[in-house]
Amino acid sequence: MIQAGAAIVDITPTPGLAMSGFAARNLPAEGVHDALSVRAVVVGETAIVVADVIGIDAAMSARVRSRCVLPADNVVVAALHTHGGPVSMVGRLGMVADPAYLERLEDACVAAIDKAAALRQPANLTAGQGNDPGIARNRRHPGGPVDASLPVLRIRDEDGQMIAVVTAYACHPVVLAADNRLWTADYPCYLRKALEAAYPGAIALFMTGCAGDANTGHSAYASLVLSANPERTFATAERIGRHVARTALDAAEHAISGQARARNADVALGFHRREVEHPDTLEDHWRHEALTADPARQSLLGYWARWARDIAPTQPTPLMARVTMLDWCGVPIIALPGEIFAETALTIRSAVDDGKPAFVICFADDNPGYIPPTSEFPFGGYEVDEAHRYYGLPMSFAPGAAEALASSAIGLLTAL
Repeated sequence: MIQAGAAIVDITPTPGLAMSGFAARNLPAEGVHDALSVRAVVVGETAIVVADVIGIDAAMSARVRSRCVLPADNVVVAALHTHGGPVSMVGRLGMVADPAYLERLEDACVAAIDKAAALRQPANLTAGQGNDPGIARNRRHPGGPVDASLPVLRIRDEDGQMIAVVTAYACHPVVLAADNRLWTADYPCYLRKALEAAYPGAIALFMTGCAGDANTGHSAYASLVLSANPERTFATAERIGRHVARTALDAAEHAISGQARARNADVALGFHRREVEHPDTLEDHWRHEALTADPARQSLLGYWARWARDIAPTQPTPLMARVTMLDWCGVPIIALPGEIFAETALTIRSAVDDGKPAFVICFADDNPGYIPPTSEFPFGGYEVDEAHRYYGLPMSFAPGAAEALASSAIGLLTAL
């Protein structure tokens, strides 16, 4: 019988630290709405750890994997991608990270994995596929594709007590807008609470699916303002989180057995410059526009002007991205870096047997920004043309990068 364990470590920052996720928001957190945490589930000699932050960069992920008690190749370090958390990456998303908090975050990820490993006990696993919760919307194309999958994995001890319930859904944790200044895990907070209420004593692990182009319906540009939106409230986040949880709880269970394995691949992702003007011209234009722009737009233009001055002139080398597949008793968990679109997830899912539960998540082991499929480049927009500036990259990822990740993932699935 396979062994499994789960653990939670608190990472709630004190008020006063900078928040990450919105270029329009330049004031620090003023309080706590719900506690932020790091959650780990260990199955056999493999593990997934998810932190309630917007991203964990490749360097921190590598350190966590090397420091924990499990083999480094067997561990996935993922971020929830809440936009209500602290700055968690160096040199990305425009704000300066607090070194002490980064150290605390890294230590917490290691501690959660090690604690979950220490708590391992003989376990029974079941897997199921929930119905489409109907929450996610393609924010770039009305009626466009979303990954509606809701896989559910339940882990019980020999007495039938729930150890952990694991699920994932591809919808950006960005119900709360830039006007929010309270620490929060967004809708996954309520989703996890509902699952844990249904299974007292269990730990709920929620992983964010490929939601680079999916949220509850607003465009990316709708987040570039500071004004309150009556649809983007904690009440809405609670309604959404509880609804997804109910759908997950309704998923049928099928006993699974076997071993836990891990496979990895490295993929070189190239870059392509979308801007046609010289960086000096762009900087002058944006600084001039900022003179008469509203405060939120001024903040964004300030990021862009600094990017044009300091980052745009550099020539990047290909980024080495890590793709991991965990095989938990026949259930594949594909972990991808960055902000991945639904098309890429659905391409990967096409390699999985029909009806078989499978997890395809992003924000795993790095978050260097949006990695759009080639089909999205003609449409441009924030995710294709602009977001790389906020992420501190001199260029967008090149067409074909997403397809390279999908091909690597499918190769790992084929090996399984």
